[in-house]
Amino acid sequence: MEVILLEKIQNLGDLGDLVKVRAGYARNYLVPQGKAAPATPENREKFEQQRKELEKTAEEKLDQAQQRAQAMAGASVEIARRVSEEDRLFGSVTTSDIAEAMQNIGHELQKSEIHLSEGPLKTIGEHEVAVSLHPEVHCTVTVVIVAEE
Repeated sequence: MEVILLEKIQNLGDLGDLVKVRAGYARNYLVPQGKAAPATPENREKFEQQRKELEKTAEEKLDQAQQRAQAMAGASVEIARRVSEEDRLFGSVTTSDIAEAMQNIGHELQKSEIHLSEGPLKTIGEHEVAVSLHPEVHCTVTVVIVAEE
């Protein structure tokens, strides 16, 4: 299925690109989320008329993401968990836990913006966590997992 991208999507394309994607991906995610529109002649005309507005909106989103990244630069959050005698966690620290801890210190962060490359964190200590605020804006935050007393 061919769609017109209404915003930049990582690993897919930029605003206004015509891309071919699987029908389910377009139907279930891209179109309902407002990230793309089916590539019909009517939608192509409509897109060209709205291009300036969409580019302005995309630029604003990029600026907001850059400001958030600057505010989060060097941020560190501490999470206390129960640990075994071998310093292994009972359970793990997930993206939800990190997002909640970041919100507690004043940084608005969605769990979908956090990327744990090796899965949930299961050991105590310092961990560098990648955060993707926008397809072009990335930063890292430090998550320190300590033993609960």
